[in-house]
Amino acid sequence: MRVKVILNPYANRWGAQARQTAVTVACRSAGLDFDVHVTQRPGEGLEVAQTAVSEGYQGVIAAGGDGTISEIANGLLMAAPDDEATIPLGIFPIGSANDFAKMLDFPLDMEAAARFMATGKTRQIDVGRIVVDGRVRYFDNNSALAMEPMVTLEHIKITRISGEMRYLVALLRSIVKLKAWQMRITWDGGAYEGPTFLLSVCNGPRTGGFMMSPGAEFNDGLLNYVLAPEVSKGTFLGLLLRLMRGTHLEHPKVMSGATQRLEIRSQPGTPIHSDGEILSEAAETITYEVLPGKLTLLGG
Repeated sequence: MRVKVILNPYANRWGAQARQTAVTVACRSAGLDFDVHVTQRPGEGLEVAQTAVSEGYQGVIAAGGDGTISEIANGLLMAAPDDEATIPLGIFPIGSANDFAKMLDFPLDMEAAARFMATGKTRQIDVGRIVVDGRVRYFDNNSALAMEPMVTLEHIKITRISGEMRYLVALLRSIVKLKAWQMRITWDGGAYEGPTFLLSVCNGPRTGGFMMSPGAEFNDGLLNYVLAPEVSKGTFLGLLLRLMRGTHLEHPKVMSGATQRLEIRSQPGTPIHSDGEILSEAAETITYEVLPGKLTLLGG
């Protein structure tokens, strides 16, 4: 199997850059037929993955974190015919959190990961397809509207603080600024209309280190959603604390379930992210749908 390895040197705050030699050694030791491409800018991994398909590579390996994996998966999904699954996607998990790789049992050790993928075994998982104001994007793990991407936007603005404190400051700023978005949300067999603070759409159970939707599974043909309407700031802060403990779904104000499709209309437009990447700061029309078994994973 001839594979293209796409390495994002910025992953894990440039920590992945120092792993390039280890990636090459692991691939050789496992007997993989490979080429390595090191990206230089955001979005390049998506483009290289698409090109790899047209050049006849039989698989692509993402070397990086969750964002890198999602970007490369998007390239493979865009290159796949509508009625076919992607070519296989492998993972060298050298990011910071590596949530996606951990949930899908990819080895974290470099040489073990290479041997895992060199077996040539494959498996299928679902992905989510998003149409945001007419533009198409895919997510392998999670997408969210309202509060969650708002925190991401605040996080980007902070440059003088690093680590966990940076995230905490971004979270507190977001809570202070938080105003509800008026949304109409429909899903299979149900709907909600009213002021909304949080909507998370999950293909997998964990995002950002938190178990947002513990019942979500990657191969059940469904997307799980977690919805929090407008509540007092104190109640919402309590919900966030519950989220950290994994008990938020028990709160009487929280709505959750599983569906094949969601449609959202938001006024004003809401921020939205896909696997952590901001797609829009003011999306008004969003559609989610699940694509069962669309993404092929390499290794098993």
